Amino acid sequence: MKIANAVAVLALCLSVFAAEKNKTTPPAAVSAVETLDLETIARIRDEGFTHSHVMEYASGLFDGVGPRLTGSPDFTKAADWSINQLQRMGASNSHLEPWGDFGMGWQQIGTSVQMTAPSTATLLAQATPWSPATAGEASGDVIAVPTLKEEKDFDKWKGKLAGKIIIYGDAPKINPDLSRPIEHYDQAKLEHFRSYPLDGDQNDSHVLPNDPALWEKVFGEMAFLEKVGRFFADEHAIAVLRPGGRGGIIQDDTGSSLGWFVYRPEHKQAIPSAVIANEAFGRMHRLVSHNVRVAVRLNIATQFFGDHETGNDVIAEIPGTDPALKDQVVMLGGHLDSWIAGTGATDDGAGAIVALEAMRILRALNIHPRRTIRIALWGGEEQGLFGSAGYVSNHFGVRTYSTKPEEQVVPEFLRQQTGPVTIKPEHARLDAYFNTDNGGGKFLGIFTEGNSAVAGIFQQWIAPIEDLGFTTVTLRNTGSTDHCSFDQVGLPGFQFIQDPRDYETRSVHTNQDVYERLSEPDLKQAAVVMAIFVYNTAQRDAMLPRKPMPHPEMEEQQTRPLEGIYPAASK
Repeated sequence: MKIANAVAVLALCLSVFAAEKNKTTPPAAVSAVETLDLETIARIRDEGFTHSHVMEYASGLFDGVGPRLTGSPDFTKAADWSINQLQRMGASNSHLEPWGDFGMGWQQIGTSVQMTAPSTATLLAQATPWSPATAGEASGDVIAVPTLKEEKDFDKWKGKLAGKIIIYGDAPKINPDLSRPIEHYDQAKLEHFRSYPLDGDQNDSHVLPNDPALWEKVFGEMAFLEKVGRFFADEHAIAVLRPGGRGGIIQDDTGSSLGWFVYRPEHKQAIPSAVIANEAFGRMHRLVSHNVRVAVRLNIATQFFGDHETGNDVIAEIPGTDPALKDQVVMLGGHLDSWIAGTGATDDGAGAIVALEAMRILRALNIHPRRTIRIALWGGEEQGLFGSAGYVSNHFGVRTYSTKPEEQVVPEFLRQQTGPVTIKPEHARLDAYFNTDNGGGKFLGIFTEGNSAVAGIFQQWIAPIEDLGFTTVTLRNTGSTDHCSFDQVGLPGFQFIQDPRDYETRSVHTNQDVYERLSEPDLKQAAVVMAIFVYNTAQRDAMLPRKPMPHPEMEEQQTRPLEGIYPAASK
């Protein structure tokens, strides 16, 4: 598309948008008319769609580097690769920024599992993250141990596990009528997101429940898994095999390990373990339950690299040029770390390469933004938003968490927050952070996290890109990823609504999280939209509006509404 023609089309879109505004704008504060640089937006579109490097980044990161577990040599390799790409495109101040002690460095060298009796079979298998290695190749009979609930359940298995390979847990039930793996959000789904839930239910946008008792129960069970692993090791079992995934797919993350905190040296897993496909687990489970001897030969080859590896983020910038605004910062990013079963293409390699491509587009066009634009590729997201939370704590604001003993089994990001947020000087200079972390699907809209003032602004930004399928601004929240670290200290942090494709149904945390699950047109569109949103933010006269500062220390008071209202409740 020629630039002149594109500008004319975009100007027409803007005038049409003004006429349709009342039909599509969500309940929001009335916003002044935004001044949009339609010529630059047209140039961003042209660069992103006709000269894209996004799939080159995809192959370089996913094929060339592969999975990128936090604290591993592979993550370091990915970080070095990312810095190299940023330097080649001309970004400034490209560097690693540490966020703290992560825990043990670890890498899977290779895992093989073969059934040798009653017949032979090669099983799809992966070591669970931070599993110790077997002593080379090992063979043993299989014994099925159901899910243990409490320590007294150990008594039944004492003296029975030595030299055995344990299939642990209940056999998964598999639906033979598999649903289609590809999903697309239709207009009805987008209308659903656009409408604010009056009952407060936002589970379908991944908002985690604020329920301390729930998380204490969930992670209490994970803590008990540590004891199970130590019991199996003390009984001299060889290894543990666990089910995971669906439809011949392996899902392999901390949920498959014997404990959540297995990356910490004080919680190091006591026995080698691997996850296998549900179908293989079910086959062996059925045979053993019918007293048929099942034997397995396996080799879980892993390596540890130190007990206190430093966690890092990748940071780089396009410096601002306006003397009055250049110290203000607009951020974009996604998390660079991944699990190990695939190559981390959709979770969240797609977010990393979309951010890289957005930066490349702006650099290729020689854009000199008024505010500084800063990319961040986070580490440690999968274990608890460590990279973004550490960065926010170091630069913008510090949160305090409950020290109740019962909450110490819960990862910090899910604990109850106590006390006010302590802000730092840079807090005033962070304009906004835009995040990508829901697979490789195109951007369909944006969650504003209840920021009604910014919703009216974003609604105006839609006009020049509505033809790309970007149509929806919602006041809903979304959760479970790095923008939350910003939002929780009162900074504008946003996540885009993405077309799910097969992210939830096939790729997330599985061996199918690979290059082939990516859609090139969708990634190009996402990078273009990201670049435009970041550019618009960097060029505004004023920073984007903020919500009121959070006050988690007030939550306890808000849970006691009856006091002082009903006399009986005040006694």
